[in-house]
Amino acid sequence: MSSKPRQDDTLNPRTTTYEFLGPPGAFLIILGVPATAYALYFGCSATSGGCPPSLDIIPARIQAAVTDKAWWVSLWDTQASLMYFAWYMYCVVAWAVLPGDWIEGVQLRTGEKKQYKINAFSTFLLTLGITTGYIMRFGPESFTFIYHKWVGFMTAALMMSVVQALAVYAASFRKGALLALGGNSGNPIYDFYIGRELNPSIGLFDIKSFNELRPGLILWVLVNISMLCEQAVRRGGLQNVTYSMWLVLAFQSFYVADGLYNEPAVFTTMDITTDGFGFMLAVGDLLWVPFVYSLQARYLAFNPVEFGPLVALSIFAVNALGYYIFRDANGEKNDFRNGRNPKNLQYFTTARGSKLLTSGWWGRSRHPNYFGDLVMAVAWSLPTGFETPITYFYVIYFAVLLIHRQRRDDEMCEKKYGKDWEKYKKLVPYRIIPYVY
Repeated sequence: MSSKPRQDDTLNPRTTTYEFLGPPGAFLIILGVPATAYALYFGCSATSGGCPPSLDIIPARIQAAVTDKAWWVSLWDTQASLMYFAWYMYCVVAWAVLPGDWIEGVQLRTGEKKQYKINAFSTFLLTLGITTGYIMRFGPESFTFIYHKWVGFMTAALMMSVVQALAVYAASFRKGALLALGGNSGNPIYDFYIGRELNPSIGLFDIKSFNELRPGLILWVLVNISMLCEQAVRRGGLQNVTYSMWLVLAFQSFYVADGLYNEPAVFTTMDITTDGFGFMLAVGDLLWVPFVYSLQARYLAFNPVEFGPLVALSIFAVNALGYYIFRDANGEKNDFRNGRNPKNLQYFTTARGSKLLTSGWWGRSRHPNYFGDLVMAVAWSLPTGFETPITYFYVIYFAVLLIHRQRRDDEMCEKKYGKDWEKYKKLVPYRIIPYVY
């Protein structure tokens, strides 16, 4: 009997290490992510009695809700679900019909390179144009339906996440599927969560990169616009919308626009090159991004925070600083990867022949782009004031997420570069925040 390994075993080795504490951790996150999204709404809304409500009444409220069949039924909204499905299909159709260049991704283990269509930014512009025209024609009140059907939209996004994750998990067992190195453990709970197949696709339609850039990110901006419209209706018109709301909308819309405009950059990120597509990415893209990242705008819709131009300019400066660090650091890295070094940055060459930057932003920390991201995250929460810590949830969550990503990246680099990585860490000791961490 031949001991020669099958091709599938060579390309798709069994995953031997776990992240997120393995299957128990994956199971808890599968339950915990949706629960947190709902908790942020029910614990911080116009009807919750505070943001958060008094801590002594929360346990009784939770018990009353989960034991009440009517409460569970209220999480579903057929109209909102149909609208969400129509939105998702609109994004698919826009991907298909709008013109866009096709670019190659990184080389896969098979030696092949996937082709990706680039038109997320044009989809964004088209959507903003339609939305603006709709509001101008029918007034701000016509676009408050996202605010009023919030729970129904969240449930629809969650259902879409679960269905997609189940579908791609089942499809990953077909012959010839290229699996993610971290998603082939053999444990169904863990693999369903982390993502078993690397690049699930339907023909040329790549499901992972599509979800990463279009339905959730663009919806995030539409959600914020709906929150602004709700505040406008409550305060008697768009002319009475607060500086705080305009700042949140401007900051987050610009962030999304910048990401979509620089769409090719996403195809070199860990999400695309390394992680499989499963529940983790599906629920993150479709539920978490539009309905948790918009928490500040939703809070301001029912609890306006007012301040003058000087405070607004100060918060704007914080966001501008974060964006400058983020963009300039990424610019240094991209130039260097493409063989350019306009700033004459210092570097050293590893035994593998790779070159690692040791000056500029990348000499200040190993992930200066993450530092810029964190500064922007603080700026997005500052317009909500300091009455509640809930609106700073994004800052705390994002810090944990970026630290986890940094540690994953460091582990990969340690395996890749060996002793050279230890040398690099001595030259660049700080991980994200210069002189702090």
